[in-house]
Amino acid sequence: MKSLSSGWINGFIGVVIFAGSLPATRVAVMDFSPTFLTAARAAIAGLLGLALLLLSRQKLPEKKHWLPLLYVALGVVVGFPLFTALALQYVSAAHTIVFVGLLPLATAIFGVLRGGESPNLAFWLLAVLGGALVFGFMVFQTGVWSFGYGDVFMLCAILLCGFGYAEGGQLSKYLGGWQVICWALIITLPIMLLLSYLYLPVNFAQVSVSAKLGLAYVSLFSMLIGFFFWYKGLAQGGIATVGQLQLLQPIFGLIIAAVLLHEQVSIAMFAVTVAVIICVACAKKFA
Repeated sequence: MKSLSSGWINGFIGVVIFAGSLPATRVAVMDFSPTFLTAARAAIAGLLGLALLLLSRQKLPEKKHWLPLLYVALGVVVGFPLFTALALQYVSAAHTIVFVGLLPLATAIFGVLRGGESPNLAFWLLAVLGGALVFGFMVFQTGVWSFGYGDVFMLCAILLCGFGYAEGGQLSKYLGGWQVICWALIITLPIMLLLSYLYLPVNFAQVSVSAKLGLAYVSLFSMLIGFFFWYKGLAQGGIATVGQLQLLQPIFGLIIAAVLLHEQVSIAMFAVTVAVIICVACAKKFA
């Protein structure tokens, strides 16, 4: 019982940390290019992850684990940060948070594909309904039957992140939760350091304090520390149980966007987010 309670606490902390990712990214891309932001956050977190692995004297992963670690890196280290940064050049943080309601479902779908499970028809009907709600919201917002650039980028971000979460969940059984994200960061570290240098702003001193704080948040918390609490919570309380906490992330994200960024959160945005969360919660029961 104590372990389960600790799992819920750690999982909750992880979700709250992740909820600040999109608002912090929104602030950072005001002064940083998406390429620099993606590379810099991964480079900073990667250097810290390397230090942690060395200090704790972790053994190298087995050969069979390196390809899945690359998948994790492509999903959560490169894919999600890059495509969300690109999306936030076109739309608000509150707008993108609607898509985050699909993240638990995307993770479940990739978990099914990777684990070979066979969910029943109800799962797939709810999955389609959730996607239809997001599409309908985009049509309502734009008035046309097409996505804008920001919407396309967010769909890519959600798919890649779900894929990376599913791979990381499998690997954490063998390597440990926080070790997975650290090794994934190290895989991309040389490239990210090079890209950070190449795309470094010409005059870093002129970058606003808020953008620097946004970079610091996504580097330290979204890219590293949040995973420590999240994976520890999953290990203590169970992936299926504690994983439900992720459904709270869009709600926290909308609150943060409204309070800190003074962005307008429409009734439609909130309603669609809640509806998607309900679909995901029901679908997860059949995954």
